[in-house]
Amino acid sequence: MAYTALYRKWRPTILEDIRGQEHIVRTLQNQIMNNRIGHAYLFCGTRGTGKTSIAKIFARAVNCENNTNGSPCGECPICKAIASSASMNVIEIDAASNNGVDNIRQIRDEVQYSPTEGNYRVYIIDEVHMLSQGAFNALLKTLEEPPSYVIFILATTEVHKIPITVLSRCQRYDFKRITTETIKNQLELLLREEGIETEEKALRYIAKVADGSMRDALSLTEQCVSFNFGEVITYERVLSTLGAVDTSVFEDMLFNINEKNVIGCINIIEQIIMQGRELSQFVTDFIWHLRNLLLIKASDNAVDLLEVSEENFKSMSEIAALIEHETIVRYIRIFSELSSQMKYAANKRVLLEISIVKLCVPQMETDINSLKERILVLEEKLENGEFKVISGNAKSDNSDFSSNNIEDIKAENLSETRQVVLPRAQLADLTFIRSEWKNIVVNMAGSIGSIAPSFKETIVEPAGEGILKIVFTNNAHYTIGARESLLKLFEKYVADKYEKQIEFKASLRAANENHKVIYVSEDELKNNINMDIVVE
Repeated sequence: MAYTALYRKWRPTILEDIRGQEHIVRTLQNQIMNNRIGHAYLFCGTRGTGKTSIAKIFARAVNCENNTNGSPCGECPICKAIASSASMNVIEIDAASNNGVDNIRQIRDEVQYSPTEGNYRVYIIDEVHMLSQGAFNALLKTLEEPPSYVIFILATTEVHKIPITVLSRCQRYDFKRITTETIKNQLELLLREEGIETEEKALRYIAKVADGSMRDALSLTEQCVSFNFGEVITYERVLSTLGAVDTSVFEDMLFNINEKNVIGCINIIEQIIMQGRELSQFVTDFIWHLRNLLLIKASDNAVDLLEVSEENFKSMSEIAALIEHETIVRYIRIFSELSSQMKYAANKRVLLEISIVKLCVPQMETDINSLKERILVLEEKLENGEFKVISGNAKSDNSDFSSNNIEDIKAENLSETRQVVLPRAQLADLTFIRSEWKNIVVNMAGSIGSIAPSFKETIVEPAGEGILKIVFTNNAHYTIGARESLLKLFEKYVADKYEKQIEFKASLRAANENHKVIYVSEDELKNNINMDIVVE
C-alpha cells in the first residue's frame, strides 16, 4: 500500500476531532441538529487551521443518514461515497486554477439539478479569493438565491480580497491560530499511535515553529521522523533537521552584542554556518527571543505569557535586566528589517554580519534609540573614568581618569571651587555670551565629541539673573543636549575662558513658536522704580 503523509492520514473525520476551533464546531453542530443549515458559508483564517477539513465533514454530515451530534456516522453509503470522492453531491473546486467566468457558469448550470441521493449538493470552493472579478459577479446571483438543496462553502486565507457583495451573502467563520500547547498535545497523541518515541521539548519546538498551523506541524514532524527514522526524536535532532539553533546561542550572541564585541558575534555566526544551520531561521528565532526579553522587562507576570521552562525563564530574566527597553526595541527593528531583506538576498551572511555590526556600533545609525544608547555609553565611560573631558582653553595632558584616583580628583576640584569664587554674570555678560554662542559651540566640539551637532542650531536666551537658556528646536537634539552633565561642561568652559559664573538650562521650542524674553538688571529696576527692592 502506498505511503500516506501524516497530515492526510490523520485528517479529522468527525467534528469532535477538530482541535482549536471549538467555537466553530459547536455552531455547526447546533445548526445540523436543529435543521437550521445556511445556504452559504465563508471559512477564513490562516493555513492549516482546519477550514477544508471542517468543510468536508460538514458536507458529509448534512447528507448523512445517521448523523450523531451533528457529525457524520462514516458508515452509511452516502458517507462512504463522499469520503471516497465518488459522490456527485459534494464538488470540490480549487479557485486558484479554476478562477474564470466559465467555471462559475458551469456551477450555475449544475445547481438546477437536485441531488440523486442525499439531501444537499455541496460546493466547496477553496482559495475563493483567487476568483476573477467576472467570476465573482457570475457567482453573486446564485449565491444570493440558491435552490434549497444547494450549500456553498467558500474557504480563503485572504478574506480582504473578497468583494463585500459576496461577504454579505455568507455566514462568516474566522478560524483561529491553534495554540502551541494544543498542537503539541495532538502531536504526542498521533506519534504514540504511530509508535514513534519523542521528546516533549522537541514536540514543543515543532509546535512553536508551526505558528498556529496543525498541517505545518505534521509536515515538520514527518520531516524529522524521516531524517531520524528508527531513532528517538530529540530536541537536538529536531534542531539539526530543521536547521535551527539552541536558545543558548541567542544568549551568547546577545551577550556579545551588549558588550560591543563584534569579533565574538562574527565567530558565533561562523559556528552557525559550519553546523549547517539556516540563517533565515536563526534571524526569525532571534527576533522571537528578543520579543520574549521585552515581555519580561515590560511585565511582572511574563512567565504566564512565555512558553519556556523555569530554568530558561530565570536565565532570560538575568539577561533582560542588563538591557534597556529602547535597546531591545532597536534590536528587534534592525532584525525585522533584516528578515525582510534576506528573502531575496544572494548573500545572507553578509547582510546578517552588517546588521550585527549595526547593533554593536550605534554610531552607524541616527535614530533616537541609537542616540540614547550612545549617550548611555558615554555616561558609563565618564562614571568609570575611562576618559577625561577637557575644557575649551585647557591643554590636553593625555592623562585618563582611573578608578583609583577619581575621588581624589573630585576632592581636588571641590577644593579649587571653594578657593576661587567667580562673580555671577550680569546683563552685559549674558549679552556678550549670547553674541559668542556660535564660537563657543564650535570650540566645545572637541570636548563633547559626536554630540556637538545637537547644539549647532541652538540659540541662548536670558532666563534670570546669571542664567542662560539653551533653546532647541529639534526634539531628538533636546533629548540629548538637555542632560545636566553636558550643561555643566558649558558652564565650566565659560567659567574657565571668560571667568564668569553662568548657569545653563535647556528648553524645547516648537517650530512655529516665536517669543522674546526680556531681562532687566537690578540696577535698571532701582533707577526706574521708586521703592526699595529686597533681593532674597
